[in-house]
Amino acid sequence: MSFQSQIYRSLPELERSDAIVNRISKAITLGMLRVGERLPNELEMSEMFGVAVATLRDALAVLREHGIVETRRGRNGGTFILKQPQFQLEAMRAWLMSTSIAEIRDLGDEQSAVAAATVRLACDRAESHELERLQDMARALVLAADAQSKARADSRFHIELAVTAQSTRLANAEIRLQAETVEVLWSPLAGNFDSERATAEHLALVRAIAENRSQQGQQLVIEHIRRNTHHLIDTKLALSYSTETKETV
Repeated sequence: MSFQSQIYRSLPELERSDAIVNRISKAITLGMLRVGERLPNELEMSEMFGVAVATLRDALAVLREHGIVETRRGRNGGTFILKQPQFQLEAMRAWLMSTSIAEIRDLGDEQSAVAAATVRLACDRAESHELERLQDMARALVLAADAQSKARADSRFHIELAVTAQSTRLANAEIRLQAETVEVLWSPLAGNFDSERATAEHLALVRAIAENRSQQGQQLVIEHIRRNTHHLIDTKLALSYSTETKETV
């Protein structure tokens, strides 16, 4: 199962160019598409998305306006990714302020359920070369230079883990969940999140899968997500306290 099949899948009937912009932007943010990578040609993408070529071109025009992609002409031309979308801090702040602690906890519960099922299946289905790739992706997190790179490396690891489970539904769920939380988790709003510890947890998880220790692997990933969830809740509480203090003053 390739990332392309997840990124360029057909859009629901009501979604149009803005949905394409959002999906491609999120795919870059999550590390599924990389800077310098060439997108499929317009005809291929329009067929995969299930939209008219004109609709696709509208979406690509918006991405070009934002400086996210550029289109080059000529024999080696095409549409290439120029940069990752920047953190939208105000949107993240609004999400944290409008999302209750119970909702964040519920989101963590869903992530835990998806991740535990993913680990169980990965223990049975992952190939040795996939585990080597997961190890490399785990190490990429601690080597990332900035918060956005850390977010991208973190989400890429979890999505790739879901791919090794060979379940399209689990992979789709993991992509959706990462899109909701990973940028907030690593953003400046959330303070300094320990990338060394997260990397160590990722590597321990890969070892458990490689040794077919399903129960331990599931427990490891549940604890990992629980820590992430607590960090999001702490961030929300800190922002709420800061806002209340300013209003009082």
